[in-house]
Amino acid sequence: MTGHSKMPTAGAGPAPRVSLQLLGGFRLLHDDVPVVVPRGLQRVIALIGLRPAATRSHLAGLLWPETSEERALSSLRTALWRLRQDPCCPLLTDGDTVRLDPTVHLDTDELVDVASRVRDGEVPDAVRVAGRHDLLPGWYDDWVLLERERLRQLRLHMLEQLAGNHLAAGRHGEALEAALEAMAAEPLRETPHRLVVRIHLAEGNAFEAVHAFYVYRDLLLRELRLEPSPAMCALLDETLAPIRHASRPPAPRSGVTGRSPRVTGR
Repeated sequence: MTGHSKMPTAGAGPAPRVSLQLLGGFRLLHDDVPVVVPRGLQRVIALIGLRPAATRSHLAGLLWPETSEERALSSLRTALWRLRQDPCCPLLTDGDTVRLDPTVHLDTDELVDVASRVRDGEVPDAVRVAGRHDLLPGWYDDWVLLERERLRQLRLHMLEQLAGNHLAAGRHGEALEAALEAMAAEPLRETPHRLVVRIHLAEGNAFEAVHAFYVYRDLLLRELRLEPSPAMCALLDETLAPIRHASRPPAPRSGVTGRSPRVTGR
């Protein structure tokens, strides 16, 4: 592990700002200077960052699942020894556990924090960018796949809740921005599309609401051969009722021709 910045000695000045970025790819930065980390050691640092309370046995089992416990623990000890030889090492050992130094800024922690603040009704400035990229794209370890999906769902629900909070407060522009952000993250997910329709209706933009509905309906039919849910269709019932009524042909009046009336429908 090599980098252009070094950890300062006592009395040498403030400690460097260290950040570990796992969303969009692995990056370890010291004072915004990238530190070169071999791929094998990246896996160790990333897992420790994502599982801060894990024991060494648990970490070793996740990192080397196809080897014996003894060999996996030996591989972990070797990896930790290699990491500790470098002054840029961001790890601390505490008995049977290994964790990131508390001063290290971890971007996944930021996403979790922002989502928690949104649940509490806050409107953090970092919502639009927090977690925009997937966790460690191109990595296919089981522990990465599980954590990637957890964070993806966390961000989707955060954006949807934020859009709902803005809509309830009458901040339609901000609500639409959050809903469209969620829609971009998962185009086939119905909830953000439903929010977009609700936002347009709240603004009195019937055309935009109907257009958004049919764009999603066409996408769903094309990709999955499914129709939108009854809950989404019901959003437009009141808006489309006058149009449906006007386009329905009148039923023939009985008794005029002596024939029974015929029921017609679309």
